[in-house]
Amino acid sequence: MPFTRNKHGNASSRLQVAFPDSIDPKTRLRLTMRRLLRDNIPDSRAILAALETWLARHPDLRSIAVFAALPGEAELSEFIARHPQRCWLYPRAINDELSFHRVENPAADLVPGSFGVREPLAALPRAPVQEIDAFLCPGLAFDKRGGRLGRGRGFYDRMLALARPGAVKTGVCFPFQIVADTFPEAHDVAMDELVF
Repeated sequence: MPFTRNKHGNASSRLQVAFPDSIDPKTRLRLTMRRLLRDNIPDSRAILAALETWLARHPDLRSIAVFAALPGEAELSEFIARHPQRCWLYPRAINDELSFHRVENPAADLVPGSFGVREPLAALPRAPVQEIDAFLCPGLAFDKRGGRLGRGRGFYDRMLALARPGAVKTGVCFPFQIVADTFPEAHDVAMDELVF
């Protein structure tokens, strides 16, 4: 699995948070990561530099699904603004599914939506998931086997299961979000690579 390291280089982390033994490992990890993300204000600059390297390795990508950052996630808007020739697609939650819409002006075209996430206006052009070249995916934690721990609702796993073969699935995270095991289940879709 390819990794694009940021200038800090180290992908290991030590998680030392105590929870009752009755909590299953995946739930325990989710609680731990939420606490870490809440208590840290990460700087996205190193990830933006790593994304430039990632994009240089994938020059043929035209349509790229991205995300509007929640607190604790990498803010990608500066990176996206540097590459206006690409088709940037943002997710919009509709019931239990994600639809992706082309966004040319995030400041004007993203509005508060489901779960506090900024989403594209419904009227913006929609792109079928099967036509998207690459997916930059957020998550609470990732492992080196491509495992991704989401927030627990399964939006990304359901959507990525529909992606066409060959679409690049890339996890975007801070180094402290890389853990030994994300405890994947059969329905979890693995990442092809990580950018951190």
